Amino acid sequence: MPVFELEQDRLMFPPAYLADESGLLAVGGDLSPDRLIEAYAEGVFPWFNPGEEPLWWSPNPRFVLYPSKIKVSKSMRQVLRKKKFRVTFDQDFEGVISGCEEVYRPGQQGMTWISDELKASYTELFNKGFIHSVEVWEGDELVGGLYGGVMGKCFFGESMFAKTSNASKVGFIILSKNLEEHNFELIDCQVHSNHLESLGAEMVNRAQFLKVLERNRQKKFEKNSWDKHFRTDFDF
Repeated sequence: MPVFELEQDRLMFPPAYLADESGLLAVGGDLSPDRLIEAYAEGVFPWFNPGEEPLWWSPNPRFVLYPSKIKVSKSMRQVLRKKKFRVTFDQDFEGVISGCEEVYRPGQQGMTWISDELKASYTELFNKGFIHSVEVWEGDELVGGLYGGVMGKCFFGESMFAKTSNASKVGFIILSKNLEEHNFELIDCQVHSNHLESLGAEMVNRAQFLKVLERNRQKKFEKNSWDKHFRTDFDF
């Protein structure tokens, strides 16, 4: 399959099923909020190194987690019962995306794919109500969290970080429990990771993923705080 070059003045993406074997669909364009919304609506996400042109991906199979299938190990149940961490929603998006930008990841060589342009776009999308954040606190310190987009009953996980062991897992588990309670169909984890597989994520055919996305697709959003609708008092 060819890799398509996006036109700067057009937001349209080629069909996701035209991605090559690696999942790469297109190159170019920009990271404007409108283009990012269009990408998610088509089952496409950006992922590239600093200094490169944007690369747009739609892998097959797709790595997802169904909220009802979240796996909570015995050791994590003990962590959750101790209530060492406090979880909030949409209270410190800037802190979460900065944490994701700064956290060290093996092989990253000190670089991060979260550029200033990307931060600005996701901040605008947070203010519009598309992006949501999960914060994990130890006392008054932000020690972990994650953020992602919401379209219909789909959550598109973007990035997570943890400064303390188990912090991001606690945030992800509490988020998953809330998404299950609010009848979300899936969490898009994009590409495989052992961390998310241990929590129950699995590979699904891209066509199956796109079918779920089709019935949840939307382009307009309303700002609302998950902190008003989500809870943290689950029994583990």
